[in-house]
Amino acid sequence: MNGTVLGGRYELLEKIGEGGMSEVFKARCNKLNRFVAVKILKKEFCNNEEIVKKFKDEATAIATLSDNNIVNILDVGTQEDLHYIVMEYVKGKTLKDVIKQVGKMNYETAISVAIQIAKALDCAHRNNIIHRDVKPQNILVTEDGVMKVTDFGIAKSTTSATITNTTTIMGSAHYLSPEQAKGSFIDCRTDLYSLGIVLYEMVTGKLPFEADSAVTIALKHIQEDPVSPKSLNSRIPDSLNTLILKAIEKDPNKRYQTAKEFINDLQKIKDNPNAVIDEVVDDSSQHTIVMSAVTEQISKQKINNSNQYNNDDDDDYDDDDEDYDDYDDDEERIVSRKRNKRILKIALSIGGVILLFGLIAFAVNMFSGSSSLSSKEVEVPNLEGKNVDEAKSELEAINLVLVEAETESSDEPEGTILRTNPKAGTTVKEKSEVRVVVSRGQEDLKMPDLREDDLNTAETKLKSLNLKISSKTEQYSSSVAKGQIISQDPAPDTVISEDQVITVVVSLGPEIKFVTVPSVVGRLESDAISTLAGANLKYVVEQVTTKNAIEDGIVLSQSVSGSRVEEGTTITIKVGKYNKQNGNVEDNNNNSNGNTGETTPGDNNNNNNSNTNSPGDDQNNSGNTGNGGNDVNNGDSSSTPGGNTPEGPWDDPSLNQSGQ
Repeated sequence: MNGTVLGGRYELLEKIGEGGMSEVFKARCNKLNRFVAVKILKKEFCNNEEIVKKFKDEATAIATLSDNNIVNILDVGTQEDLHYIVMEYVKGKTLKDVIKQVGKMNYETAISVAIQIAKALDCAHRNNIIHRDVKPQNILVTEDGVMKVTDFGIAKSTTSATITNTTTIMGSAHYLSPEQAKGSFIDCRTDLYSLGIVLYEMVTGKLPFEADSAVTIALKHIQEDPVSPKSLNSRIPDSLNTLILKAIEKDPNKRYQTAKEFINDLQKIKDNPNAVIDEVVDDSSQHTIVMSAVTEQISKQKINNSNQYNNDDDDDYDDDDEDYDDYDDDEERIVSRKRNKRILKIALSIGGVILLFGLIAFAVNMFSGSSSLSSKEVEVPNLEGKNVDEAKSELEAINLVLVEAETESSDEPEGTILRTNPKAGTTVKEKSEVRVVVSRGQEDLKMPDLREDDLNTAETKLKSLNLKISSKTEQYSSSVAKGQIISQDPAPDTVISEDQVITVVVSLGPEIKFVTVPSVVGRLESDAISTLAGANLKYVVEQVTTKNAIEDGIVLSQSVSGSRVEEGTTITIKVGKYNKQNGNVEDNNNNSNGNTGETTPGDNNNNNNSNTNSPGDDQNNSGNTGNGGNDVNNGDSSSTPGGNTPEGPWDDPSLNQSGQ
């Protein structure tokens, strides 16, 4: 596809990545003359309307995010059967490459990296976007060391190391959260779990859960406790060890609840390695291991030896085929069908045992006449539209706990509940948490920064805010590329209304001005240069030898004169340079082959070196007095090479008073 031009402007140069659902190309934007990355959905998915719609819709949503640690989405388009996304081109490497290169990362560096990633996630979460696939392959590292998070939920891979259920595309196995593995409800906390795994890998050089197949890894995320990172790297402070273990808690309620909380604790440790980080109370005995979603997934996938799960390649769609075999022993890489079947049997057996115990408990309660089972379950009421205090009282009355999970802007009054998890009507046990999303009211609408954006990008930003450009003017600019926005009104971050009139000034590129080239022939060199410079023209001076002393330092010709040219055009001027050695000037006297000298204008033969000549004499002075006529012999008695001295009265050396 190299050489293909998409959208009339994006010329594909070379493929730089490939994954399960797409290919990534380095391209040149011919309109703005800059490099971009173009992600193209593979042709086998182009007829799947659901995938195509998700590909475009989520790209458009990500385009609204503005954060230095997020790869910018610049454009989305379709050309014939090609669906593509245009992104900021990041020159550098992936975080996975860096981890492979350095092994255990210095913990201070790892903290700084994690803070940058968390800031990107915070920006996304505040805009109600969950990444769902946070991993080192999706984090690009610029040459300046800046982290750039990419692939925010766009067209996730369905290949070997990615587990999916019927409707949800889930993260790569090594980094996915337990709730993803179970096919449960996910929110922003699933990204924080994945970031915790990434941080674990950065400071230890290892992954907390490894196995021969993605399914086994997923089961470990659900069941097994990780090895303490400090036991693998004793140099990390206790505070960071606590933070990582808290981040990768299996119960979402025990993790960091927001990226901001995560950032705050990371910053604490960065400022003071001995900072106290709140630990999580271990009540793992009360956890219920949910196996159904995973075992159902296993049965649907019909595990075989076709490498669907047997390779650990995290083939996401721009991870350059990164894999995790670096962490697996060679012996563990060969996995047979029997082993997969054994995993399936174990999983089903565990599920069966859990079900059996459940049935026994139910039977005991039934036969004992106890009604405690029914009394311990309640139905979640409809809380939407109610204020937090009212909802909290209502839940407390039925022995449920309200947790304010998130806030978001909306038209509803501040403090109003927008939605709940679990949803209204769901049956839950008493003392269960009901997580609510609360309105923070209408937020001030702020004008985005459109400067140096092209019109398409600017319009996309505004469209996401239900705004549009009202008027556009154009002007020349030597500093802003053609087609990009020079200025805007209102200014960036100004509070605006939804019906705001927005005007932009678009660059036409540098202004091309024309000027008439003045004639400088016959003028002194210095005057000519001053005249050309005053007309905003450049100049080149070439010296040419002249036999006429009058022409010395005078412009004899110029390359262009009287024509209109662009400002800055170079004009060549030829300036005379009188050569004394070869000065044979035609005048009333025929002085030749004599000594050289300067000429006094108007004197036909002003020979100061001859006692016999008077000023103004018209004589044929052919002796050693130099070139006659207009020459003044200043005492050079040397003869012109090859010249013959005529015989005559002027042969007497005593008459030549110069050059002795």
